[in-house]
Parts: sequence; C-alpha cells; structure tokens
Amino acid sequence: METDVLFRVGNELTQYIEENSILRRIVKYVHDVMNNDMAHDFSHIARVLSNAWEIAQCEGGDLEIIVAAVLLHDIRNLPKDHAKAKSSSSLSARFARQYLEELGFPQKKIGNVENAIVCHSFSKGLFPKTLEGKILQDADRLDALGAIGIARLFQISGIHSASIYCPVDPFYREERSLDDRKFAVDHFYRKLLKLPNLMQTETGKVLARRRAEVLLQYLDVLEREIDPSMEQFLRTLT
Repeated sequence: METDVLFRVGNELTQYIEENSILRRIVKYVHDVMNNDMAHDFSHIARVLSNAWEIAQCEGGDLEIIVAAVLLHDIRNLPKDHAKAKSSSSLSARFARQYLEELGFPQKKIGNVENAIVCHSFSKGLFPKTLEGKILQDADRLDALGAIGIARLFQISGIHSASIYCPVDPFYREERSLDDRKFAVDHFYRKLLKLPNLMQTETGKVLARRRAEVLLQYLDVLEREIDPSMEQFLRTLT
C-alpha cells in the first residue's frame, strides 16, 4: 500500500469527541493528570489520537474504542528508569477498566480498550489481535518517528543526562553494543529505525516509512556536521 494517505482529522475528530459525553470527560481527566512526563504528556496524547484517527479512516475499527484507548494508554506511565517501567501498560489498562466502568462506558467495549492498552507497549513485545489494538500500537509508535520523534528522543536523553552520540562510533558502523542510555543516537539503531517493519496495519506501515526517512535524513546531516576523528585526537591529549 504505497498510495497517499489522506490526513482527515480536524473537524471530524473534534466533532466526534464533542458529541460523546464520556469521551469529553476522559479528555478533561487526562488533561488534568498527565503533566509529570514531558515525553508522555497531553500533547503526546493529542498527536497519537490524530495518528490513530488517520489510520482508522483507512483501516476501519470501532472509533469509540480507539479514542478511549488512546486517551488512557499512558495514564499510569512510569519513568523509563523505574524498576517496574515495563508494567506501565498493564497499570494503565487496569486503571482504564475501572475508570471506564465508573463512567458508564459501554461494558461490551471495555475489555477491548483494556486489551489495546496492554498490547501497545514496545518493551512488552506484544502483538495485538484486535484491529483497535493494532491501530493504537501503530499510532503510538508513529510518535517516535519523524521530526517529533527526534525531538522526543533528545528530550528524554537530556532528562537522563545521555550524550548525543558515541564519540568512537557515532553511527554504529563497527561491532559494538548499543547503549541508548548513554548515547541518544544509539536509540535510532536500537529501536526507532526498526519500527516501520513492526507496524501492524498497512496504513501504519506507509506513514512509518515516510517518517523513518526523516530520521535517515537527520543522521546524514548530523554525520556531515560532526568530526569524530578530531574528538578522538583531542582525547589522546588529555
């Protein structure tokens, strides 16, 4: 599927949410509580929601389930360096079930929302079986690609005091262990550039390949701007 994907979010999505009182309440709640993790904040939710809506226009799926799952998928997100960070999606899913039951969300759809949230996590390595779960996973991973993906990567790396790149082998041309906790650029090779092949929907694959091109262009420009050999020489003098 190499055809153009139409970006049809805007009024259709906003009207859909405005007409659903439960979704409006979820939006307000998420906005009020998601402010501790800058890489998984309310802006991230908004971008993933736009991605998911765009994919759903081509792939189908239950929009109410998709929107609810996107809004709540990071509601209990733990820091990456937390001992139980891999439990974030399970914690979010558990909260989502309880919260949606309290709100009176359609009971027959809650399990689908819960399952989609559990499966969206990259670190868990799960493969969603429902279309809605596939759309959430793809939409979330798209936000790790493209210009916004680069911005988020360096934001997170800065929080954890990582260097921009490995001074000896910045672009992973030699046999070495990647360490994206120490070097931000290593994350391109450890995870980001692998994402297009891990997308679950055909639309997600198209969008991911386009955004991955931005990453490759960035790495090409970065390579022209730095001089690892000079840094290695200077280090011999210290």
